[in-house]
Amino acid sequence: MEEAGFRKLSLFDVKGLLRAISAREQEYSIDFGDRVISEMQMELFCEDDEVDRAVEIFRRVGRTGRREAGWVYVASVEQSFAIGDLD
Repeated sequence: MEEAGFRKLSLFDVKGLLRAISAREQEYSIDFGDRVISEMQMELFCEDDEVDRAVEIFRRVGRTGRREAGWVYVASVEQSFAIGDLD
């Protein structure tokens, strides 16, 4: 994404309920009361006219190891403000 000029990308280590590829991927979660797997979640913020290109890159390059895993969601951001930028 950086090579394509996208800079506002965040990565999160999250827990999910998808079926694991192997038992080694699973752990038991007290919070969920079930087995979970570790997943990576990426968030990218870009201008409206860059969305199609960003989605195309995610879909072409992204790999999850499972056909039913890996989704791209597109949502609008109503406003954004830089921290400390009050001028």
